[in-house]
Amino acid sequence: MKKKFTKIDYSLISIPLLSVLVLSCIFLIFPNESKNCLVNVRARINRYFSSYYLWVGALFLLSTLILAFSPLGNIKIGKKDDRPIYPAFKWGMMIFTSTMSADVIFYSLCEWMMYMGEPTIKNRQNPFEWSITYSLFHWGPIAWSFYIMLAVAFAYMLYVSKNKKQKFSEACRPIFGNLIDGITGKVIDLIAIFSLVAATATTFSMSLPLLAQVAKTLFHVGTVQTWSLILMALIVIIYLSVSLLGLKAMSRFSVIAFSMFGLLLLYVLLVGGGVGSDFVAGGAAIRNLTTNFISLALPNKINSFTQNWTVYYWSYWIVWCVATPFFIGSISKGKKIREIILGAYFWGLSGTFLSFIILSNFGIREQIRGIINVTALLSKDVSYPVIITTLLKTLPHYEWGLIILSGAMIGLYCTVFDSITMVISKYSYKNLLVEETPSKKMRAFWAIAFSIFPLVLILTGESVYNIQSVAIIAALPTSIVMILIVISFYKSLLGRKKN
Repeated sequence: MKKKFTKIDYSLISIPLLSVLVLSCIFLIFPNESKNCLVNVRARINRYFSSYYLWVGALFLLSTLILAFSPLGNIKIGKKDDRPIYPAFKWGMMIFTSTMSADVIFYSLCEWMMYMGEPTIKNRQNPFEWSITYSLFHWGPIAWSFYIMLAVAFAYMLYVSKNKKQKFSEACRPIFGNLIDGITGKVIDLIAIFSLVAATATTFSMSLPLLAQVAKTLFHVGTVQTWSLILMALIVIIYLSVSLLGLKAMSRFSVIAFSMFGLLLLYVLLVGGGVGSDFVAGGAAIRNLTTNFISLALPNKINSFTQNWTVYYWSYWIVWCVATPFFIGSISKGKKIREIILGAYFWGLSGTFLSFIILSNFGIREQIRGIINVTALLSKDVSYPVIITTLLKTLPHYEWGLIILSGAMIGLYCTVFDSITMVISKYSYKNLLVEETPSKKMRAFWAIAFSIFPLVLILTGESVYNIQSVAIIAALPTSIVMILIVISFYKSLLGRKKN
């Protein structure tokens, strides 16, 4: 224990913690000035870097396809006689639940509403169909390519190159060499930690109010902010407890979370009466996505919709790439590169596409049938969590639906934060071998630290636009490091092939 204590890198703990505390105080004391700053910085990024974000997304997707369908895909992660750590089904569930937080449920239920006021959607011949098309695009192959490309790079680093450090910076060693042991590596790791703080802040701030609104609806007491505090504490306790129990507990909990998520989709599909129509509409959206993919990914003209949504989503996935690909890589020993890429695409796209096809179409169907007028509610500034719970209350035995939704959201929150707490705790050590795990105190520290900033954003009532801006700003330096990691990976991979 004493030996592990001396290995702690205190600068990678103290600097992020102090920064989070300072930022939180600024947002609490100067809320209006903070909002204006976010708006101005995001406007500048949209003006100068929108094309950059789009090209990064396209290149990451292309890179995974080249790896999967070239001879490089036959390279095994680990030794020749190594077998996969987990069966394919459990591995797939762990990938989905460790990457898709409760945001996938929140956005599946209301993203189509967010798009309806956008001219890009309103001017289409079938706006509802195109709202789902854009959802599938933003949660589709490019989104998953960020995770998958880095997961392969990290898996290769852990089990083939066998680097002694489990950090973002270590993946850049083939380019920077021993500079990674100095200030260069420190800067890269600080960027990674700040990026993850932005990721957790965005995730909690966007979807936790829905969970709080559901709790308020079920128990008929309290406010959304009070329930947000209670639920945040509950989620931290659960995911910390599971994290402390280790990977076996995490794999079992991922099965529970995945089952709750599947049960929610099944409930809405069967009870909502959309078994046939949902998949017809979903098929049309997939056809739209397939035939228009290139123009969506690299449009001739970047408009406000692309800046407000596509750039945001690519930023959202980028800031999450600090931790989740590390986790995917760590559970992929014994698989070939091709198996990791195609398997992750299958599980990731199956889960996200089903979620949006079922949950989005449920709301759209209720709007078309006149059961609920979402447009009118939005014009009255009714919040998305209130609209979503109002939608779900139109279902028979809606209380059960709200309970299932709560279980699924809590489960997905916990599985994602299980993985990132485990990964980010490893950043806090100067050296940590693959077989070593962070101390329980270190994991507890990060579990609590990650809850500070999102709570501040919730308590200050930040708008959707401002919360999204946090991810966009943090993604810019992180994306540069990600590109360096991919270049380093190919350098290491091709160097091994020559030898």
